[in-house]
Amino acid sequence: MKLLVLNGPNLNMLGIREKDIYGSKTYADLEKMIFDHAKEKGVEIEVKQSNCEGKLVTFIQEAYQKVDGIIINPAAYTHTSIAILDALKAVSIPFIEVHISDVSSREEFRKISYIAPYAKKRIIGHGFEGYIEAIDEFLK
Repeated sequence: MKLLVLNGPNLNMLGIREKDIYGSKTYADLEKMIFDHAKEKGVEIEVKQSNCEGKLVTFIQEAYQKVDGIIINPAAYTHTSIAILDALKAVSIPFIEVHISDVSSREEFRKISYIAPYAKKRIIGHGFEGYIEAIDEFLK
């Protein structure tokens, strides 16, 4: 199985930004956790991050017919990006939406997700573990 993990804007600032919400672990810690779990499970995995909406759309398009699933944390683009939704729909690759924080208990605008209705599953508020849960979900 081959999976693509996509992370949106400001996730590269984990460990620096809003530690009360995201904790003190860094983006490098997150990547290591993902790679270690994927290796343990025999999953080929690629992890990418961008602060740019168009770059995330390009990553999704480039995954067409190359991966079995996408794990995506669009971050702030969750609540604004029809372009990311359209890219996910265009490639027809099953995807799981992941959020480190519990977006449903934060500001009102964070409760809106353009991609949620099309996601295979949503995992929110489980911290870094949400990514591990998503990998395991694809293995079921």
